[in-house]
This record gives sequence, structure tokens and C-alpha cells, in this order.
Amino acid sequence: MGTVTLDVVNHYINGQHFKGENDRFGYVYNPSTGQKIATVPYATAEEVDETVNLAKQAAKKWGKTSVGKRIQVLFKFRQLLVEHTEELARLIGKENGKTISDAKGEISRGIESVDLAIGAPHIIKGEHSVNVGGEINAYSMNQPLGVVTCIAPFNFPVMIPLAMSTMAVAVGNAMILKPSEKVPYSALFLSKLWEEAGLPNGVWNVVNGDKDTVDAIITHKDVKAISFVGSSKVAKIIYETGTKHHKRVAAYGGGKNHMVIMPDADIDKVVDSFVGAAYGSAGQRCMSISVAMPVGQKTAALFTEKLKSKVEALKAGAYDDESADFGALISEDAKQATLRAIDEAVKEGAHIVVDGRNPKVENKAGFYLDATLLDHVTPDMKMYKEEVFGPARIIVPVESLDESISLINDHQLGNGVTIFTNNGGDARKFTQEIEVGMTGVNVPVPIPVGYHNFGGWKDSRFGEGQMFGPDTARFFTKTKTVSERWFDREDTTNETNFDFPSS
Repeated sequence: MGTVTLDVVNHYINGQHFKGENDRFGYVYNPSTGQKIATVPYATAEEVDETVNLAKQAAKKWGKTSVGKRIQVLFKFRQLLVEHTEELARLIGKENGKTISDAKGEISRGIESVDLAIGAPHIIKGEHSVNVGGEINAYSMNQPLGVVTCIAPFNFPVMIPLAMSTMAVAVGNAMILKPSEKVPYSALFLSKLWEEAGLPNGVWNVVNGDKDTVDAIITHKDVKAISFVGSSKVAKIIYETGTKHHKRVAAYGGGKNHMVIMPDADIDKVVDSFVGAAYGSAGQRCMSISVAMPVGQKTAALFTEKLKSKVEALKAGAYDDESADFGALISEDAKQATLRAIDEAVKEGAHIVVDGRNPKVENKAGFYLDATLLDHVTPDMKMYKEEVFGPARIIVPVESLDESISLINDHQLGNGVTIFTNNGGDARKFTQEIEVGMTGVNVPVPIPVGYHNFGGWKDSRFGEGQMFGPDTARFFTKTKTVSERWFDREDTTNETNFDFPSS
């Protein structure tokens, strides 16, 4: 066999592709085949410092650019995203493993963030009050922070970078994106589109790297805000480190998302909803439903019986296989972690309803697993307590709605949750009492649309920022309040007053 030539993925700094001078690098794989396809350089602290300095200069000019001109760039960027959806979806599939149709759905949701950012002028306009006292007018303005950074995960190479960064750019900041080193192609493709849209050099930058690179970014004195998505363990570290260095931080972690199934729910609809929400993207979504929680033994038995055949029929396949329901996992490590979680659950007493540990795919070199379903899982088992980022899902029956609410509220993760019911009273009780950031009623994946705020509770989010919605504009701006008075030329009164100012 001949030697395979690997691509070399570059950084994108100040409008230029930059290979970097570091001898540390990682490999990019095609999960569908298991083959290495590229090397990706890891930026040094010195390269990060240079990038921040260039971004800082760009931010000064971009922040003073009129809002109208900034939004014109976003309009063009949106148009280019639509025009290049097919190409971008294939790129996502190649480096991430998800199916083309799933990737297109991701891009569509990412465009929602651009749509919201196009409305930034309305969101960031200040307040104005006339004659608050002593002929003083008071008004506020929302100004950009300067240089901000987004540290993105592998599972949504386009949607999350867009959700984390587009508003930041729209309100006048310069952005440094650190994508997952596993999926650098998509970030560089976005760089190309920003450039074609007319974004000035230095406003958008992509720096590849590992933990050392991240540490250099989040501790840099001129980086003012950090948006992060990843595991809860790392999110907590990012939050604690960033805030220690006086950064504004929103760090989003994992989820263990429950689907509560009431006895009055339409079980056929529930089964169809669960299958897509649980196994889409091979279960590699922080908003995946990972726990089915049927209320009552009768509901549990009927749900499990109907679900079994649906799960058995699911097909894993290559990203460009149109007959595949979901694709490969991101890496061999991710595959092995899922297998360990299944094996540990069985040792603890769980029962395998559908066993996907030996996938039926032809290409055994790809990072595939078929769908696995387990029951007889209890809340004290590790598989219930921890997020499993793979196509392995569990059934945990309960006796009442109150018991389901109690168990979910006791869980350390609070990203998403949903209830399936036809009873308005039960739905109201659930939505009022549940302690989870994103809650659905008969909605399998309760991820908000781009113009509503996104964010979990408990260990699913550290910090008070939001990823979607108008709060992104507030996160990436600082408010200045001005009290202003103009003296009448004919007023010659001069008086010193030592009282505290009042109206």
C-alpha cells in the first residue's frame, strides 16, 4: 500500500491561513471510515498572544463601524450559508460522521442565530429618559467588549460556533474561535464565508489547539468573554479559571435528559419521538433524550414492547449513506467509552433489551455502534447518573408524576427534559416544578429556536450567559449609562451643593 498524504489544516488569523510553528499537532479522522484525513496544528501561547493582539486592533475599528454596515455583512454571510449548505453539510459529515440530512438540520438551526444577530440593532439599542431631575437627561448605550472567544465542541461543528459567535460579531466584537481539534474543516469553511461576506480582517479568527491552547486563550488579559460548550467537568474548570482571570464566562456542560411518559400519552407517538431524540447523531447531542421514564408498570411494559422493534430496525451507516438513520461516533475513544458504559450497567444489574455492541455495518474500521436499549436501570447506577455520549439509552420506570419530578430534580444535570401527556394539568405541574433549563411538553428535543434563550441549569451550565436568544447580545456587550445636562447660556447661577444628588 502507498503512503497516504494527509491534509494540513491551518489556523485562520487576521484574514490569513497560518500553519503555525508548533511541533505539536493532532489527527483528524473520517469517522465513517476510521481513516486519518488531516493533521491539525496546536497553537502555542505566543501564537495565541499574536492572534489576540491582532483581534484587539480589529475590534477597535469594527466596534466603531456603524451598526448598519455591520448588519450588511451579516446579511451577505447568511446568503452564503444558504448557498453553500450542501457543500458545508458534506464537510460536516466527513469530519463529524453525522448523516448529510442531520448536518443540513444543524446548519438550518445555525442560520437561526444569524437571523437573530441581524436584529442586533433593535436588541442593543439603549434607553433614554428626559429630565430625570435638574434638566438632566439619562441614557444608556451597549458597547462591545473587545476581543471575545468561543470554544466549541465536535458534535455541532457549525450550529454551535454560529450560535456562540454571530451575535458577538454583530454587536462589534472581534472573535477568536477555538473549534474542537476533531472538526477543524467546518470552522475554516465558515472563515471563508465571512471573508466573502466582507468581514474585515481580524474580526473573525480560528485558532486550533488542545488544552494548552485553551489555557492560553482563557487566561489572556485582553480576552474579555468566554463562551464554552463541552463536558460538565471541563465547563466547570473553564468557568472557574475564566472568572478567576476576571472574564465574563458562559460554560455549557452535558445533559442527562429525561422523557417522562404519562399513562394517557399516545404511546406510538412517544416511541417515534423517543427514537429520533435518543439516537439521532449517534446520541452525541447534549440535548439528546437519554432516559425514558414511563409512569406506571403498564405504561412501561407497553412502551418497551413497542420501542424494542423500532430500535432494532435502526441502521448506522456512513455520513453519505442516505438509508442510514445515524452515523458513526466521532472517534474510537468515544466508541469504547460507550461500550464501557453499557458493560458497567450490565454488571450493575441492567438488562439489555436491544444490543448494539456488534454493529452490522460493512465497514468495520469506522467508529460505529448500533443502537442499544437497556431496562431494569435504577437511579443509583452509574449509567443513570452520568451522560453517555453514544447510542445507548435507558428505561427507568416510576410510579407517579411526583416521583419523576423528584428524581429529575435530584439529578446533577439539568439541560433538557420533556413530558408526553394529553393532560394539561399534569403538563402545567411538570413545567412549573421541574428544575431543568429547557423543558418540553410533547416536544422530543426541547431546544429553543434561535430567538429564545438557550441554557441548562445545575451542572449543565456555569455562568449566566445564554447561547441563543437576546441574552447573547447582553453577554457580549457592556452597558454604559450617561447623565447629561446642557446649561442655558443665560443661566448665570453658580451654586455648590454637598447633598447627595436626587431628583
